[in-house]
This record gives sequence, C-alpha cells and structure tokens, in this order.
Amino acid sequence: MTSRPPTLADLAPRLAETALANVTREFPNAVAHVLQGSDDVARPRLLHPSFYGAYDWHSAVHMHWLLVTLLREHPDRIDAPRVRTLLRTHLAPDPLGVEAAYLRAYPGFERPYGWAWLLALAAACAEPHLDVEISAWGRALRPAADVVAGLLLTWLASAAGPVRDGAHGNTAFALGLTLDAARVLDLPDLTNAVTATATRWFVADRAAPAGWEPSGEDFLSPSLSEADLVRRLLGGSELSVWLDGFLPGLGDGEPRSLLEPVAPPDRTDGRAGHLDGLNLSRAAAMRSIARALPAADPRHEILLSSAGLHVTAGLRALCVDEYASNHWLGTFAAMALSA
Repeated sequence: MTSRPPTLADLAPRLAETALANVTREFPNAVAHVLQGSDDVARPRLLHPSFYGAYDWHSAVHMHWLLVTLLREHPDRIDAPRVRTLLRTHLAPDPLGVEAAYLRAYPGFERPYGWAWLLALAAACAEPHLDVEISAWGRALRPAADVVAGLLLTWLASAAGPVRDGAHGNTAFALGLTLDAARVLDLPDLTNAVTATATRWFVADRAAPAGWEPSGEDFLSPSLSEADLVRRLLGGSELSVWLDGFLPGLGDGEPRSLLEPVAPPDRTDGRAGHLDGLNLSRAAAMRSIARALPAADPRHEILLSSAGLHVTAGLRALCVDEYASNHWLGTFAAMALSA
C-alpha cells in the first residue's frame, strides 16, 4: 500500500515549532547592516526588533509569513496560543515602526528579495479573513509595506534590467511575490509599475538556457521563476504560446536537468544546502504554472509529475537538524505544498 504524500496540515506542527524557535534565535546572525562609522554597531535585536532572528532579516520576515499562514490555514494543528503570543510581540506597531524607519534610512537594504517578503507578510495579514488580531497585525505592518512600495517604485523606474540568477537577487521571483501582494494590499501604482516592468523585461524572452540549471548554490530556478511571473501576466492560451518559445522542449520532457530533483552534497554548507530549497521552489512554480495552463496542454501533466518528485526530494531536508537549512526552508515547503 502506497502512503499518500504529506500535506501542509501534516507538516504544520513541525513547521510551526521550527519557525517559533528560529524567529526568536538572535545568533548566529548574518547582519547586512552598512556601518556609517566606528560607533554604528548594534546587536540584531536592536537594529530589527521584529525581524532579528532566523539568521538573517529576510528569513525572519518569511518565517513570520509562515507562522501567519499556518495560523490562518491550520490553527488546530499548531500551538496557536504560543504563535499568537509571539506574533503579538513582533508584529506590534512600535517594533514595526523601527523596521519601517530602518528601511527608509537604508533604501538598498534587502532589495529585492526581502522587500518582496515584507509585502507578502503584510498581504497575508490583510487578505480577507475573520481574525481580528491578524488584521491588526496587517495594519501595524502597513507603514513598513508602504515604505517598501515607495522604494520599489523608485527602483523600478531606474533599474537597468532584471537579475536572472538563482538566489536572492532574482528579479522575477521578487516581482511575482510583489505583484500578488500589491493586489491584496490595494497598491495600484505598484501593481501597474510591476506589470509594466515585468512585461517589458520578460515577455519577449525566448529560448531560456534552462539546460544550464541548476548552478551549485541555487535555491530558485531562473527559468521557472520567470515563467511563474509571466503566468501572472498572460492568460492560459497566451501563456501556452509564450511557453512554446521560452521553454521549447518542455512538452517533450526537456531539459531533464530542469525536471529532475537535485541533491545537495553537504547540508552543513548553507549555500550548497540551497539546493533543497530549489527542489521546493521549483515545485511551487511548476504547480502554479501547470494550474494556469489549459488542462489538455501536455505540459500540465509533465509539470505536475515533476513537481511531485521535487516535493518528495525537498521535504527530506526537513528531517535534518541543520540550522544552515532549517532557518528558512520551512517557508519554501509551505509554498510548494500550498501551490
């Protein structure tokens, strides 16, 4: 008898416990603070009273997104009172005011990956629901979200072009998260700017070099991140035509290097461990792209089948007690299982 694959509900208790431990763990910490002088030194908790844990700022932000997501979708599967107590402290107006001021003072900080996750967190708290407390966290997050929206508008107006790597700098992944969040947060100027920029930068692309993937430290697929962004811009039939030109071998199961899961050689190496996240982010993108395609499109089943293999491979890392991976990987597991 074959056991069914795990669901987000199945993994919710473990993911919540890991996230709770991580977002309150101040050290080790990869501080990305640009020193302005010899006296401009402070511990992470003082610089970022909301997002000081989970090794780095962006991981802290998206692990809070994970906690909010689990609280909304599976409150009966987690220690909801403990999660609420933590979020009540971290997502309060005063500490978030410090975060907003920091983002305003350091306009290049966490661009674009951390920016996108801050907007995603704000959107998770602002989406229609009946939880009064989560809505209050959304209101407290709004000033920081508005700062990020302004920074994004300025950046998009002057950026020379997209970054097409497989890590934090990837423009397509960040713009996809941003577009989803901007629509929820009712930010029409940002929605229009992202849509126009993404269309200009990506819709004309053809013959992505997907056979070169992955690089040795990727946690995102450049080609799938781009396709996942474009599916937010084009309808089903238009997306099918675009994929014909962008990933021309996909209907024949090529390139295999894109459709087969990868195995990190050493999970104690944080960058090599990115490959576990790659399996999960690929799965999330494949499932979202497949859902946007007509059901009769042969790539629909190819993508769903490959996504299942990637999820199975990626979830194995959750069983490894290694902080280099578990300070961030749970978020990508939730994305893959929710897609």
